[in-house]
Amino acid sequence: MVSPPVLLFIVLCSCYYIAHGGDEHGFSVTLEPRRATVSVPLVHRHGSRAPSQNPDKPSFTERLRRNRARANYIMSRASHGMASTRGDDANVSIPTHLGGSVDSLEYVVTVGLGTPAVPQVLLMDTGSDVSWVQCAPCNSTQCYPQKDPLFDPSKSSTYAPIACDTGTCRKLGDHYQNGCTDGGAHCGYAVEYGDGSKTRGVYSNETLTLAPGVTVKDFHFGCGHDQRGDNDKYDGLVGLGGAPESLVVQTSSLYGGAFSYCLPAQNSKAGFLALGAPSANATGFVFTPMRHLPDVATFYMVTLTGISVGGKQLDVPPSAFRGGMIIDSGTVVTGLPHTAYNALQAAFRKAMAAYPLLPNGDLDTCYNLTGYSNVTVPKVAFTFSGGATIDLDVPNGILLEDCLAFHESGPDVGLGIIGNVNQRTLEVLYDAGRGKVGFRSGAC
Repeated sequence: MVSPPVLLFIVLCSCYYIAHGGDEHGFSVTLEPRRATVSVPLVHRHGSRAPSQNPDKPSFTERLRRNRARANYIMSRASHGMASTRGDDANVSIPTHLGGSVDSLEYVVTVGLGTPAVPQVLLMDTGSDVSWVQCAPCNSTQCYPQKDPLFDPSKSSTYAPIACDTGTCRKLGDHYQNGCTDGGAHCGYAVEYGDGSKTRGVYSNETLTLAPGVTVKDFHFGCGHDQRGDNDKYDGLVGLGGAPESLVVQTSSLYGGAFSYCLPAQNSKAGFLALGAPSANATGFVFTPMRHLPDVATFYMVTLTGISVGGKQLDVPPSAFRGGMIIDSGTVVTGLPHTAYNALQAAFRKAMAAYPLLPNGDLDTCYNLTGYSNVTVPKVAFTFSGGATIDLDVPNGILLEDCLAFHESGPDVGLGIIGNVNQRTLEVLYDAGRGKVGFRSGAC
């Protein structure tokens, strides 16, 4: 299970006179690959590089509604929580893509499940733990229409349902436990997400293929037979949270419990999901301490200490950030506490005063850029505890469909969430064993 690490790099934009009219967000940016090796792609689930296209994808308003519901759910869970030997070359990298093919503003990876391996297009989610796919048999009232055929466990020689009276079933977290199913013989799982969607079925063992020749034996996942809610065309989800059920923890004896990813800024680009920390080449990373919530292992948190717009630091007291920020690949738009958000919004609007605001945008700082051949977008930078500072990609890490990709998350004492738009083109490294989160610019 040894594979060379895969890292794809691009040059991160640092200035911001840009031509209007290139990608889905209304801008074009030249991306220059610095290095590429074997990888498994990651794409946006609505992107042109994703495996299929759907003309009936949900509206921007609907996708933002789901995003806000998810963010509220995550903060509700988090707030409740607030009251083997591995060689240097043991990393594996999986390409990631923007999920346009499955009608989402989230990101997907393609892995193989079963023997023989069947390709599965899965959402990549750091905010949940249980991985799952829709399994046959499942009729149209119980399973949503997905891009690919349903995974059929009867055609795999390595599939096995987990028995209900086993330690593996008993260790399934209370948040995911669904008793016994199939007449009491098998372990049942159930997951409900913040946007109202849910999945339940049989907790199972299977062989997971991450890359050619790189497999995970006896991978625990949910074989879903009952899915409800506003799901899109994806085949399932891969959970990358910090609880024992996640792919990261299940493979910790191989990859040390560390992982990183780079989310591509455009539909035409690929990023990566890499299991294992860079052992020899950590050049270019800046690091900040990783925080944890009591009794909620899922979420990864950092402390934001400052924000700048156009190179000027905002006048925001440290107390405005004391609740902490969850980093979440499955949330689209970043939620900032009240004081920080108001300061960011005012500074950004001032810098963009040359362009007309839309009076009733889906987010509250949206622009009508029709007719502008060139648009100047100010740089936005985050500073974290320990002094780590990152510049967000311009414009794709700041604007979402010509809107500022931020909203107010609530009072200063509460949590915030760093969504996937702000993470674009950065390599984000989660190293729980060393208690730190790293960021490296221009990585995909």
